Amino acid sequence: MLLIGEKLAMADEKIVVHVTHEATEKIGGIGAVLEGLFTCKAYLEAVKRSIITGPLFSYNGSAQSRLGEHAEVLYWSAENICNTPYSGAFRRIEKIYNTQILYGTRTFTDSRTGTQSSPEVLLIDVRHINPDIVNEFKRRMFHHFGIHSDLYEHIWEYEQYVRLAPAAIAAIKTLCSADQSTTIIAHEFMGMPTALAAGMETEWNFKTIFYAHEVATIRKIVETHPGHDTMFYNVMKYCRKNKLNINEVFGDQSCYFKHPLVEASRHCHHIFAVGNHTADEMRFLAPEFENADINIVYNGIPSYAISAEEKIKSKGKLQKYCENLLGFKPDYIFSHVTRMVKSKGLWRDLQVLERIEKEFRAQNKTGVMFLLSTETAARPNRDILKMESSYNWPVAHREGWPDLSGGEADFYPVIQAFNAKSRNIKVIFINQFGFDKQSCGTRMPEDMEFMDIRKGNDVEFGMSVYEPFGISQLEPLTFGGICVISSVCGCAGFVQAVGEPHKIPNVIIADYTTSVNGSIDDIQELINADGFMRRQIEHQTSEKLAREIIERLPENKNELDNMIRSGYNLAVNMSWESVVRKFLLPNLQKKSAQKGVRQPAQTHS
Repeated sequence: MLLIGEKLAMADEKIVVHVTHEATEKIGGIGAVLEGLFTCKAYLEAVKRSIITGPLFSYNGSAQSRLGEHAEVLYWSAENICNTPYSGAFRRIEKIYNTQILYGTRTFTDSRTGTQSSPEVLLIDVRHINPDIVNEFKRRMFHHFGIHSDLYEHIWEYEQYVRLAPAAIAAIKTLCSADQSTTIIAHEFMGMPTALAAGMETEWNFKTIFYAHEVATIRKIVETHPGHDTMFYNVMKYCRKNKLNINEVFGDQSCYFKHPLVEASRHCHHIFAVGNHTADEMRFLAPEFENADINIVYNGIPSYAISAEEKIKSKGKLQKYCENLLGFKPDYIFSHVTRMVKSKGLWRDLQVLERIEKEFRAQNKTGVMFLLSTETAARPNRDILKMESSYNWPVAHREGWPDLSGGEADFYPVIQAFNAKSRNIKVIFINQFGFDKQSCGTRMPEDMEFMDIRKGNDVEFGMSVYEPFGISQLEPLTFGGICVISSVCGCAGFVQAVGEPHKIPNVIIADYTTSVNGSIDDIQELINADGFMRRQIEHQTSEKLAREIIERLPENKNELDNMIRSGYNLAVNMSWESVVRKFLLPNLQKKSAQKGVRQPAQTHS
C-alpha cells in the first residue's frame, strides 16, 4: 500500500530518518547525539533533510506542548492545524491505520557557534493502531526474521515500537519519494521494527542502519552479574578467541524482549557502534555478525577554549556553594554528573575518594564532591525550598517524595557512611535536574549555571561497569578537568584512537578487568568471577587511581594553564565536527550491498 502525498524534496536530496524515543526531548545519550548532529556543520552540509520519528508519548495539552520546546506544529488534525501540503495524505494514513499524526519541526541551536537547524518531527499515536495491520506486520517479522512477537506483545516497551513501524513507514513514504536516497537509522532496539519494515519494502530506495548506542542484551548481563565488567569482558575476550557466541556461554537470551530486535540488526545494511567494545559486543551476539558491516562511529564531545581566569571564576562559585552548605572552602572540586543506575559504578567514586582523603589529611588539603544524579523528574522549586528549610537539603536527605526515590534511597547510606568517616573530603548528593539557584535552592550562588560544574571542577568521575561511550564523562575535558573513566567506556577507545593516553594528563583510564589472569583457559572460572573478586580488584585499582589523581591535580596557575591547553587540544580532535567528518559521513555515504532480508531468515533468538 503506497500512500504518497505531495513531494517537497528534490530527488537528489539525501534524507536521513532517525527513529528514536527521544524525538521531542533529550532524555539520555541518543538525545545528546541528535543534538550534536543537528548543530554540526559537517552533518548539515552533507544531509540536506533530516526527519525524526517516534511514538507520540504525551496525550495531554496542546499540540505545541506535545511536540516539545522550540518546535513548530505543521499538522495536527485534532486542532485543525494543516499547514503542510502533506495534510491530505496524513488524513488518509490516520483513517487507514486508526491513528493520529503530529508533524512539525524542532529547532536545535548551538549557543556557542550559532549553528542552527530545524529537522522535521513525525510522531505517531500508537495506542489504537489498526490491529489487523499490526498483526500482519508481526507475521512478516516472524516469516522474514524469526521474531516471535507473541512472546513480548504484553510488554508495552516492545509493543509500542512494533505498532509504530507500519504507520511510520507509510508516513515516511508520504514525506519522501521512491527515487530518493533515504536512510532509516534505528537508534537502538526502539527503531528496529521500523528499520525492518523499511527493509521489506520492494519499490523504495531505503537504506537501513542500526545505531548501537549500547547492546541491550550485554548491558543486562553486566549489570545483573555480581562480577560486572570484571567478569564479562574477560569472558567475551575468551569467547571471541574461541569463536563462541553469547547463547552458547550465557544461555538462550530470547526471554529478554530487546534481544531479538537487536539481534535482527544483522539484516540492516550497516551497523554503527559508538565504541570498540560495543562493536565486539555486537559480534558476540551471533555468528552472522562476523560478516556484518559494523563501523565504529564515536560520539562527539564539546570543544571550546576558556582561559584560566574563567575556570577559576567557575570554581569559585562551586567553592562558595560548598562554603554555604558545609562551612568550608575546598581546595579541590570533584564531580560526577550521571543517571542513577547501577552501570555507572557510583560506589567506585567513593572508593577512590576514600584513598585521596587519606593523602589530603597528610597534606592539609580539602575537597568536595558534587554528585548530581537522580532517577526521577525535576523537583519543583517549592519542594526544594521546603526541603532546604526543613532539614538542610541537599546536605541531608529523607526517603520518599519529593526527596529520595527508591534507588536514591538505596545509595544514600553509602554516602552517609563516607561522610561520617571522612574529614577532608565531603560528598554532597544533589538528586535534582539542573544546577542553578532556581533548581537547587537559596544557598547556591545567584549567578551559578550548569556549565560552571563543567568548567570549574578539577576531577570528573566515570568508572562505569557498562558504558558504550560516555559523553558526560569527558565534558569537562575541554575546560582542563581531569576525567577518570573505566577502560570499558567507549570514550576510552576514542581517546586511544586520537592520542596517547599515558601522555595526556587530563585522562586517567581505570582498568577493572586486566587483574584477572589473562591466561585462564577455563570459561566457567571466568564466568564465576564474583563480587568478592571484583571488590578485590576495585580495591587495588582505587589505590592506583588515587595516586595518579593526586599527582595530576594542578597546584598553581602555570599547571592549570597546561591542563586547560592539553584538554582543549584533545577535545578538538574528539568534537562533533571531527566525528562526523572522520567516522559518520564516510560510513553513511558508502554504498551498501543488497541485503537478503526478504527471504525467510534463521534466528538465534
